[in-house]
Amino acid sequence: MTRLPGLFVLAAAGASCAGPDHTNVPSPPTTSTSPVSSAAPAALAPSFSDDVAFLSKYGAVHVLEAPSGARVALSAKYQGRVMTSAIDPSGKSFGWINRDYIASGKTGTQFDNYGGEDRFWLGPEAGQYGLYFAPGKPFAFEGWQVPAALQEGAWEMPEATPSRAVFKKKMTLTNWSGTSFTVAVERTVSLVDVPAADGVRGVAFETVNRIVNEGKAPWKRDGGLLSIWILAMYAPSPDSRVVAPFETAAPAGAPIVNDAYFGKVAPSRLAVHEDRGFLVFTADGKERGKIGLGPARAKPTLGSYSAQAKLLTVVQYDKPKGAPPYVNSMWEQQKAPYAGDVVNSYNDGPPAPGKPPLGGFYELETSSPGAELAPGQSLVHTHRTFHFVGEASGLEPLAKKMLGVSLADITK
Repeated sequence: MTRLPGLFVLAAAGASCAGPDHTNVPSPPTTSTSPVSSAAPAALAPSFSDDVAFLSKYGAVHVLEAPSGARVALSAKYQGRVMTSAIDPSGKSFGWINRDYIASGKTGTQFDNYGGEDRFWLGPEAGQYGLYFAPGKPFAFEGWQVPAALQEGAWEMPEATPSRAVFKKKMTLTNWSGTSFTVAVERTVSLVDVPAADGVRGVAFETVNRIVNEGKAPWKRDGGLLSIWILAMYAPSPDSRVVAPFETAAPAGAPIVNDAYFGKVAPSRLAVHEDRGFLVFTADGKERGKIGLGPARAKPTLGSYSAQAKLLTVVQYDKPKGAPPYVNSMWEQQKAPYAGDVVNSYNDGPPAPGKPPLGGFYELETSSPGAELAPGQSLVHTHRTFHFVGEASGLEPLAKKMLGVSLADITK
């Protein structure tokens, strides 16, 4: 188990930051395009053992086991994903798993939506350097396609112990402009220590994600860059809220939040506390919406809380200093292809009036900056997840220390 040098210190791995920017562009939900889904109500949420038993019917599952009883389920079949985790085998399963889609056996769809609470993708999504549209095709939903390399086929798992596992994959991708990338990917998933708090139990893990330029040419801005994009899908409770701290001191004109991905988020579902430096976003899996924060605003942590589930989730990630490029995923020919968001949260819901949600999950997302790499060079992005279960009195010190926010401020 990884020992943290300080209670909440980030690993000094490499780059980091964030999800693509689709400002005012009708892009598809990054994780909600599957034609089939199964969203269990919070009260009927499966246990960790239930989910592992289900997944094991369709492929091998490697389980990380902490001395405390905490568990983390990994799948090489589903591209080295962390599928779910829990504080013990009989505890609530925290990751959202798309059981109907997995049971269908489908692959090669527009988006093979297996679920999972930490999956590896690459950005940008769209624009002249986008990876999710064939070269020269219009930026319309009908042409949106997750690259096969990111959603089809098992990854190698050369190392697997009770506390960590390593996944590897080599892939070739081509962006909209025709630039080809040969990439070696390595993901190391490890248990990390859970900060102690009275009356609180937890589970924590990190993924250290490395990409290497395996081609013969350097990756340059004028041909397009890649970013590491980690997306976490969670099963919500009716009162789940995402909380994102942000910098109050930012360059003039730097927006606090982009909330117009799928139409502007209603004020009743997004509260921005500009003077105190945090926002709260409703994440109940009932109304479709997405938010993002750019590099001038985002801090290297975000999270979510449900008083009903007595669950606090915290995500930490590497956010480098300076002003590295962040890939932009707007669905258009872009004037600023390196002006993307840093962190994102997506809440699932009906894609159109009268239609059911396409899953009923919510997401926390982080990405690295764009990778300007010479042949043989690499970029690393670390994404760390903590789940804490307990009474509000025990969770409160953790929320203040890790997020800088009181639970009462989240639940207002």
